[in-house]
Amino acid sequence: MSVMDLVSYEDALASYDPVMGLEVHVELGTNTKMFCGCATTFGAEPNSQVCPTCLGLPGSLPVVNATAVESAVRIGLALNCEIAEWCRFARKNYFYPDMPKNFQTSQYDEPIAFNGYLDVEVDGETFRVEIERAHMEEDTGKSTHVGGATGRIHGADHSLLDYNRAGIPLIEIVTKPIEGAGERAPEVAKAYVAELRELIRALGVSEARMELGQMRCDANVSLRPIGREKYGTRSETKNVNSLRSVERAVRFEIQRHATVLKEGGTIVQETRHFHEDDGTTTAGRVKEEAEDYRYFPEPDLVPVAPSRDWVEELRGTLPELPRVRRRRVQADWGLSDHEMQSVLNAGAIDLILETIDAGAPADAARKWWMGELSRRANEDGVELSALAITPTEVARVSALVVEGSLNDKLARQVIEGVLGGEGDPDTVVEKRGLRIVSDEGALGTAVDEAIAANPGVADKIRDGKVAAAGALVGAVMKATRGQADAARVKDLILEKLGAQG
Repeated sequence: MSVMDLVSYEDALASYDPVMGLEVHVELGTNTKMFCGCATTFGAEPNSQVCPTCLGLPGSLPVVNATAVESAVRIGLALNCEIAEWCRFARKNYFYPDMPKNFQTSQYDEPIAFNGYLDVEVDGETFRVEIERAHMEEDTGKSTHVGGATGRIHGADHSLLDYNRAGIPLIEIVTKPIEGAGERAPEVAKAYVAELRELIRALGVSEARMELGQMRCDANVSLRPIGREKYGTRSETKNVNSLRSVERAVRFEIQRHATVLKEGGTIVQETRHFHEDDGTTTAGRVKEEAEDYRYFPEPDLVPVAPSRDWVEELRGTLPELPRVRRRRVQADWGLSDHEMQSVLNAGAIDLILETIDAGAPADAARKWWMGELSRRANEDGVELSALAITPTEVARVSALVVEGSLNDKLARQVIEGVLGGEGDPDTVVEKRGLRIVSDEGALGTAVDEAIAANPGVADKIRDGKVAAAGALVGAVMKATRGQADAARVKDLILEKLGAQG
């Protein structure tokens, strides 16, 4: 079903009330896997970080990663959850080609954290998203389907399996049904995932980089006729990996459900795939219910029983939480609510703070991330954090401007070079020859040539029409490829022509 075939979003909301459920998987940044000692380094040679345990070989026994348990407790506390005094793992049985054991070690009816909430803001309005549970489990391996046109299994010649990711610790955070968001449901979904990502990063338990699969969202959507209490049948769009895509996926599914229902059809409870290119979803597999997974307690792992003293000790390690930090930062920067919302919508707050920590003035850090870099991200259709430039590099560009080596025009060219893979800012400056021409002799020569080439303009300046100097400044800037200090050029022009600025 294409976007063109759908009823309008407004028409969908006129008849139906959307209900959402969001399941977010977060890969923890531990050094070793959830149940074995294999490394978790990203990008390693395929199948180089595996052992009998994470390969599911007979006779191997799992051992729980203590750091992962600690991270799970800290996440639960930050989400205002109750922490279980006793919980255990279970086997979740289903066929998964990149899960070598053919079952996933997860938690079922006894999660480590439950009954929490996270408040999110959308344009000044606060929505409370209630958390059903946060539980521990392990990630799957990675399948690469070769030979097809879409990269999916259908039409592929063969598949390659990399088990390096199999067994990496995951925390799955599941919301209770999110009701009452109305037309803002897609925005609330995006804001929730964004707030959760900030929280995870603040805790230091994961980098939560969605473009690398470290944080993924499954978006459940259903519609019910306005005024009814019973939920509609839900669909689950799997593994959505950007904030923008979360919003687009929820919006599309609301329209798709409404279109099917309007035409007298029935919603199928199924998983769906989101397509970044056109913002649509397509059917995956019919969605199982809990009983289909044949959960039973994991016999090879002892229960986890966090002591109350330890939980309270961990509570004391929680950092300043994102909402509190935002209010402080907004006050420090002197931003209006609208300006701060723009920073949040762009996903720029962490990037700006890291750029300031790297030495850039706050106003300069905001200017580059909210200006040139936001423009580039929008053009490329990616998150700001996915751009190939670091806060340290942006801070260096800012320093080159402050010290007078670059002006803003040249700085934009440096940023373009860094994004294009030409090297760090200093390397790009040298390769492209972008430093401001500050040699008085060279500037003086360029000014003399501009005056000689524009005698009429020079006469106007001599007669006191100082504004005419702009034409000569432009000529000098053109001759120096924008690498002259415009203010110094104007001063030299006025000095040479005996005019007062």
